[in-house]
Amino acid sequence: MAKWDNMLSMLWMLRSGRKFTAAQIADSLEISVRTVYRYIDALCASGVPVVAESGHDGGIHILESFKETPLFFNSVELKALVDAFKFTQGAGYPYTEELESALKKVENGLHDEQRHDLSRQTSGLDVISPARPPSVVPLLRDLEQAEKDGRTVLIAYRKENAGQADDREVDPYGLAYDRNEWYVVAFCHRSQAVRTFRVDRIARLEPTEARFEKPERFSASAYFRDQSEREREADGPLTVIRIEGEQDALNAVCGHWHLRHYLKERTDREARFLLDIPTVNKYLPTYLLMFGTAIRIREPLELKIRIREMAHGIAKHYEDDPD
Repeated sequence: MAKWDNMLSMLWMLRSGRKFTAAQIADSLEISVRTVYRYIDALCASGVPVVAESGHDGGIHILESFKETPLFFNSVELKALVDAFKFTQGAGYPYTEELESALKKVENGLHDEQRHDLSRQTSGLDVISPARPPSVVPLLRDLEQAEKDGRTVLIAYRKENAGQADDREVDPYGLAYDRNEWYVVAFCHRSQAVRTFRVDRIARLEPTEARFEKPERFSASAYFRDQSEREREADGPLTVIRIEGEQDALNAVCGHWHLRHYLKERTDREARFLLDIPTVNKYLPTYLLMFGTAIRIREPLELKIRIREMAHGIAKHYEDDPD
């Protein structure tokens, strides 16, 4: 049995109100007496008032004033919870207040030494959040509620570079957070197809009386992947693209909104992609050229030659320019 399971079993034994000897606890849990005392120390550190009395009527027990079962988090788990909260704040997660409230309940159960250690361990990480319209959080809540209720909503949506928003009825299927932006994947009644809408471009949202049923097992992340697949130039043939380079440059290439779906293998110095040849020929040379000498194409040879020709053409273009 795992340590935390043993500690919880020991706690339930002690909460019965009886007094136990260390040997009785050890026999029941099939652990050593030495381990029993280590668990007593750990329970006390978690705020459980375990008392060990010697003498004829002595034994190990918990003070009657104790009512709650502690949550057994080690220092790294507590740090992970606080850090996760920082990331949700940075993402604009619509339930950060509720998450903060839950986190405070956990922190209130810590003793002073644990609280000080947690503050020290979490002081070195901050998440810089992008500026977002204040309307995004209530919109995310409303869209999520509409998805749960199966209720069609009327939104005023402004496309990129559009002068004004236009109205459309949509059935929200799910929310997705991608590239620092929130999206709702929804069935658009006007286009009669599933579409993605950036939430920060929704100027207004109103529930309607209409109802809908979401497709069974629908996944917003799977929809994004499928859309990326459809944006390929062709179904095949496929070719392996092997790129070597500096870590920061590889991070940028692997994080590209389209290429990341075709990443097959990644090391500190190399990335391998599997992509159709028409897409490779049409888009990749221009995109990869911007990284200059920070990357080097290892495969395929045709891509390497194309980038070399483009670089030579650019150099020649400026060769005869007057200074």
